[in-house]
Amino acid sequence: MDSPTLTAAAAFRTAIVPAAGLGTRFLPTTKAVPKELLPVVDTPAIELVAAEAAEAGASRLVIVTSPEKESVTEYFRPNPELEQTLSERGKADLLAKVRRAPGLIEAETAIQEKALGLGHAVSCAESKLTEQDDAVAVLLPDDLVLPTGVLTRMAETRARYGGSVLCAFDVPREQISAYGIFEVADTGEEDVHRVLGMVEKPAPEDAPSTFAAAGRYLLDRAVFDALQRIEPGAGGELQLTDAVALLISEGHPVHVVLHRGGRHDLGNPGGFLRAAVDFALQDHEYGPGLRNWLVERLNRE
Repeated sequence: MDSPTLTAAAAFRTAIVPAAGLGTRFLPTTKAVPKELLPVVDTPAIELVAAEAAEAGASRLVIVTSPEKESVTEYFRPNPELEQTLSERGKADLLAKVRRAPGLIEAETAIQEKALGLGHAVSCAESKLTEQDDAVAVLLPDDLVLPTGVLTRMAETRARYGGSVLCAFDVPREQISAYGIFEVADTGEEDVHRVLGMVEKPAPEDAPSTFAAAGRYLLDRAVFDALQRIEPGAGGELQLTDAVALLISEGHPVHVVLHRGGRHDLGNPGGFLRAAVDFALQDHEYGPGLRNWLVERLNRE
């Protein structure tokens, strides 16, 4: 177990973001524009998750993507020509927005030649790690976890208990069959539970809890060895949950932090639209007008 004096900020420095998918539910747009660059109001999802990782202490972002989608990583590169133009035109607010992503975090690419599951995507990032990377964060860009801060709580939990830490939501029992559900034991600490196992999409009556997996992981470096030892499942895919299950079976400590905030699923147009409306309503420029329009529009029904 890690020393209890380990600070949360020292828990990880590298965040992995799997972004190699085809974005088929957003076709035809994703023929040309990666789903991760579609704007939630005016900010791409990839920047939102990068900001979340940086807030929790990450200094490096490894974006696992396909050869055709390296523009996702390019988004984090400076654009001197555009910056100079905006500066010359006195567009200080826009200039700050353009510089925001490159200033957040150091981003690099790991290539996944063929989509073979989340576990395979995570394993593609291993060559980018150094001896300093005792643990890595994994953030799924389709999941916006709100408010931010759960990664920091997860890092604090790893500092106390060691091992790996996952994020969970408490979902209504009637929705359980859509999620991977944790079997847990109490730790005596509020909203932190020891993971005993995991059941993928169980019937509500068979579920060991109502705690569902979300798209945030803080994984001990041992997960990469486990990924080498698990068997591929359907379609030859390597599942990250299988590697975590192997670690649990070998006595590796795994905990979940129960997040009592909200989330948006950006993996489908309906969820994406809800996120865009939610973020826009909170925007000082767009929010008031949008709220008035929505009230008027809904009253026409």
